[in-house]
Amino acid sequence: MAKVGDKVPNATLRTMGSEGPKPITTEELFAPGKKVVAFALPGAFTPTCSAKHVPGFVAEFDQLKAKGVDTVACISVNDAFVMGAWGKDQKVGDKVLMLGDGNGEFTQAMGLTMDGSKFGLGTRSQRYAMIVEDGVIKDLFVEKPGAFEVSSAENVLKHL
Repeated sequence: MAKVGDKVPNATLRTMGSEGPKPITTEELFAPGKKVVAFALPGAFTPTCSAKHVPGFVAEFDQLKAKGVDTVACISVNDAFVMGAWGKDQKVGDKVLMLGDGNGEFTQAMGLTMDGSKFGLGTRSQRYAMIVEDGVIKDLFVEKPGAFEVSSAENVLKHL
């Protein structure tokens, strides 16, 4: 599993652009000179993710920016089309970059997969948040299964 002090693994994620899915590498997202708050979750349109996780980061966006955060990114093992639709549904606008890890490559490289097969979800991401500076993980908040505490926007703010 990734840990504090590790460089973020290399992978290509996808965001929904005006002309369709657009690749974005982790090297671009977590480039030197950037402070990024990224949070990952089991799935788009799922209850806790939609009711609490994404709305918290949208609500706290201005405070995150005031603490020097360049980008707030949401990562899920969903495709860019689903992430784009979910971003519209959640009214994230330009506040949260919705990123699809459709094949779970980034999630696997982070060592933070979870088995959601008993719910018909297959392999998904654990719920977590991280603060990344210059491509290096400065803080990593991984939830216990079924919990939603340490990966909240409010908790991340306390550590910035």
